[in-house]
Amino acid sequence: MRRRITFVQKPESPFHVDQAVLTSDALSITHLDAAREERATLGFDELPSEIWQVLKSSHELHIRWATERPYEIGAPFSSRISPGLHVYYTPGTSGETGKGLCSLLKKVFDESLECDSLRSSFIQPPILSERFATTAAFQYYSRLPSLQNLVSFIQHKFCDRSDETCFRHAESILSADSVDVNYDSISHALTVSGYWSKSPGQGWTEQIKKHAADTHQVEVGLLGVESAIEPEELKMGGLLGVVGQDEKLKPTLFSFPSRHHPLPADATYTISFPAPTGLHPTLTISMPRASLKRPPAPPDATCALHTYLTLPSWIFGDKYQLSTTDPLFLSSHNLAALRVVAGETDLEAPDWFVSRWGSNWLLELATPLQQDASPEEWNATIPLHLRYLPPSESGYHSAALPWPIVFWACTAEDGTKMGVNPFDRVNLGWEGLFGPRTMFYQLHPAPAEGKDRLVEELEVPVLRLREDGGFFRGRTIELGTVVVVGLGLLWVLWKLGVVVRTAGTRTRTQKRKDKQGKAE
Repeated sequence: MRRRITFVQKPESPFHVDQAVLTSDALSITHLDAAREERATLGFDELPSEIWQVLKSSHELHIRWATERPYEIGAPFSSRISPGLHVYYTPGTSGETGKGLCSLLKKVFDESLECDSLRSSFIQPPILSERFATTAAFQYYSRLPSLQNLVSFIQHKFCDRSDETCFRHAESILSADSVDVNYDSISHALTVSGYWSKSPGQGWTEQIKKHAADTHQVEVGLLGVESAIEPEELKMGGLLGVVGQDEKLKPTLFSFPSRHHPLPADATYTISFPAPTGLHPTLTISMPRASLKRPPAPPDATCALHTYLTLPSWIFGDKYQLSTTDPLFLSSHNLAALRVVAGETDLEAPDWFVSRWGSNWLLELATPLQQDASPEEWNATIPLHLRYLPPSESGYHSAALPWPIVFWACTAEDGTKMGVNPFDRVNLGWEGLFGPRTMFYQLHPAPAEGKDRLVEELEVPVLRLREDGGFFRGRTIELGTVVVVGLGLLWVLWKLGVVVRTAGTRTRTQKRKDKQGKAE
């Protein structure tokens, strides 16, 4: 196994050389205020059998998870996804059903995941950029507020019972803001990484030791962001070291082109649904003037503001309505165009008829023609629709919708190569819908005061089962329907019986007449 631990400090965060002391067998970190990314790379021989059995039949597997808590991003970790569990998968053969993958996902993350097979549970996103080879063939999503089940799985499968350090290390995943899992058939290696946007309490204080058997390599970096020369580049400087090999931390300074870039802290957006939502809620994206300012991309780059929606099966958009080119409709909602839609878009099916998890929508948002004259708050609205959900005792069903992400997409220069980036994050679901030289600038979600989750809870009206509110209630209607259908069936059978008896009587009468005619 190989571990890579990266600490990235903000420019205003203090640092003294005594906060990072490297010895022959450990690196001691003391009160370090920094974001943290930890990455572990494992080979097949280090994995439990239930994992490598699935991986060996896979071409690529990418799992992304993000917390529902608001969290900060900054260079070089400047990408976002909607809260929840995202799975991107390409099977090794065309005959792969995906049942083994679904079984593994349930075991590792949550037994309640509605995942059965590729055909019944996954959607197939369009691949608009054929050159972007990392776009997976199948996609799955589920809301997953906690990674407690993953922590238990790691402790059971990877930690010795007496190894308290391993148990504590696994538990730290519960405070992570995002977790990524990557596998591809070329490297035959599984990579797991976690990201913590803030340090705990008084800062990171721990000893990062080399492996006892000296078989695992531990690389550590303490970095900060420097001013880059080119707009498409990031520049990092700081200290690097390999625990157990280097005698001291070595200074470093390097730059690289990056597809993901940060925006100022005031470039935010807020999601809301104006009341009453009813069965046709309108998603409103509210942005201050700072969010509408053109990002610091190269001057010749073309930039456009986008949003990427992850909609569970119970809510959907009308692709015929949103794909219109009617300027009156688009301007009334501050939309520019529907760029991509994938997944369940049936306008009539109730939720219990929809087996796959839902749909994804990429929309380009309109921006003011004159930014200097733009309003203090700019609202883009997206009309959505709810599917019929099963009845309930209260007449309402609570459903959670993850916040969409909002970002600027800007084209880069033709000669820019985006592949050489030690912190690059791909297979996010939405970045593969653009060309390989596109740069992205993420807006920061900013929940309203009193809200601490990037999830909107909607009360969906459904058929009411309780009987104390009047005659037209679920059980009354259900019983009445059974009675009406039963009476209708009896009436049909009675009519058929009458027809049969009448036909039989006519047949016998005709036979008598025929006999009488022959006798005469």
